[in-house]
Amino acid sequence: MGTAVQNSVEVPAAVHKENSFLNPLFSNPNPNPNPNPVELDAGALFVLKSKGSWLHCGYHLTTSIVAPVLLTTPYALSLLGWAGGVIWLIVAGLVTFYSYNLLSLVLEHHANLGRRQFRFRDMARDILGPGWAKYYVGPLQFIICYGAVIGGPLVVGQSLKFIYALYHPTGSMKLYQFIMMSGFIVLVLAQVPSFHSLRHINLVSLLLCLCYSAFTAVGSIYIGHSNKAPERDYSINGSEADRVLGAFNGISIIATAYACGIIPEIQATIASPVKGKMFKGLCICYSVIAATYFSVAISGYWAFGKLTRPTILASFMGVEKPLLPTWFLVVTNIFILLQVLAVTGAYLQPTNELIETVFADPRKDEFSIRNVVPRLILRSFAVITATVLAAMLPFFADITALFGAFGSIPLDFILPMIFYNLTFKPSKKSIIFWANTLIAVASSFLMVVGGVASIRQIVIDAKEYKLFADM
Repeated sequence: MGTAVQNSVEVPAAVHKENSFLNPLFSNPNPNPNPNPVELDAGALFVLKSKGSWLHCGYHLTTSIVAPVLLTTPYALSLLGWAGGVIWLIVAGLVTFYSYNLLSLVLEHHANLGRRQFRFRDMARDILGPGWAKYYVGPLQFIICYGAVIGGPLVVGQSLKFIYALYHPTGSMKLYQFIMMSGFIVLVLAQVPSFHSLRHINLVSLLLCLCYSAFTAVGSIYIGHSNKAPERDYSINGSEADRVLGAFNGISIIATAYACGIIPEIQATIASPVKGKMFKGLCICYSVIAATYFSVAISGYWAFGKLTRPTILASFMGVEKPLLPTWFLVVTNIFILLQVLAVTGAYLQPTNELIETVFADPRKDEFSIRNVVPRLILRSFAVITATVLAAMLPFFADITALFGAFGSIPLDFILPMIFYNLTFKPSKKSIIFWANTLIAVASSFLMVVGGVASIRQIVIDAKEYKLFADM
């Protein structure tokens, strides 16, 4: 991900005063008038508008974290067992809540110093140096976010094909056709001008994730108490090496389920002053997490044990016929596909912001022809490319654990600890210094081992991979 392209113009004092409450980009921490040019950044100015409340922040956080990947948590428990799975589910939740609050404190600290950071790469540039921002943090975040954009049309396409297959078991339509349909919807969603513009969509997204999680938990409990329930066996299959690597794969899956990767961009949408608002937003988000992750993971693993499939919905389909009524499965999938569209819209924002930063002119109006034309063309190109990749690589879900290991763990478990320690420089005798150091070191180990386990699983499944496969 390239560094921001910035332009400088002279801003009259009256204009500076008028806009200081609208966008922190125009704010001057120095009480004395500063005649120096003000730097304007189109990405932050047009996409990361600082207008939201802490409630809006909660909606954005919930959409970016609580996504259908939570339906893989029962499978993660099948790789870790009851004790290991539930413990890691709790630990990962506590660590990420702590981690995201550390990021928020670092962002607030720099904002108080007069340098509000709007993106992960801004934090890396100011704290670690420009090289880290340009060659590591920026590209890593872009890969994670764009990977989510690729996964969006794929998951929606799979849900549409699932519904189609329920009513037309011998139908001729292929998965890639449904992916293309979903890509068209994402193409429209991509034109939403800013992250703040998604606030109402993300409120609906929050309600949708509660709905399909409730349906999933109820479905699991229903199956578990019916005569259709498989024989419960909670043992972990395979050799000792398989079990160990499988456990690390499960760790990566849960890490991915808690991953966000766009905390600075979400905090950037909050209107000044930002103090304390991110914490309130995280409380909303983690209340939803507590209600969804644990209910789905525990009920799903309880119902299917070691026979749990990579997603709990696949387990609902049974061996010969669905284990739940058709209407129940259809409604659940509709909730899921609608929420995935909102999630995709949230993770499009770093791509949209990069496009604006590089190609837009901040000296002109946001909706001027000069800015609208490149925005429309480049955002559309980004979505079309992601949709084609989703259609070509329908096994893309197999790569999510790899993303969790090499992408989500560094951004969500390692860098926040480093940023905090370097920014606030806590005493090396303090608990917080050693807690942060321990989390960063342990997460680095998990990143390496989890990455190896994920690559191994991809190699094992590679014989089933086929471009444009109808999975």
